[in-house]
Amino acid sequence: MSPFFCYTINMKKHKILYVTFLLAIITIFFGTIYITLQQSLRIGANNPQIQLAQDAAESLNNGINPVSFADSRVDIVKSLSPFIIIYSKSGHAITGNGYLNNKIPTIPDGVLQNSDGKDYSFVTWQPQDKTRIASVSVSAKNYYVLSGRSLKEVEKQIQTMTVYVLLGWFSSIVLILIGYFFANKQHEKRIQNHAL
Repeated sequence: MSPFFCYTINMKKHKILYVTFLLAIITIFFGTIYITLQQSLRIGANNPQIQLAQDAAESLNNGINPVSFADSRVDIVKSLSPFIIIYSKSGHAITGNGYLNNKIPTIPDGVLQNSDGKDYSFVTWQPQDKTRIASVSVSAKNYYVLSGRSLKEVEKQIQTMTVYVLLGWFSSIVLILIGYFFANKQHEKRIQNHAL
């Protein structure tokens, strides 16, 4: 086996390793972009609930009657408007303006209690199929306050963003592979010319 042939084989191996490494970097890069944008959109969906829940908790601590937060009804399935629900420390719904199937929904155990000792706690709450809520809970002296709003539009934005990121990732992969293909063809031509 000639030294030139051995050199050619080693060059091909190095090129394959280089392209594989480049593909991995591109995948990590676009994966990081996706995670960053997805989390940014989801965390941003907690506004204005954080302010609403904290203001409501402060009002309750100052003696405001919980009934004052039941001024109007918000259908949490259909509406994009934020809502507030007041729960007792035992987790029972007291009042509020957020309604699911014409009644104030219950909240899973632990969601409200998770706000104890914190400024607030947020979680994605799914009270029923195809209904996802960006909820924020705040612990008041004698109550828990939960504010939420539908994630419907936010999830549409995430879906659109996912398509764009995937298109960018796929286009980058294709361009790298095309570049490798043509570079390899040029290399093979040089080998053939050298053999002649």
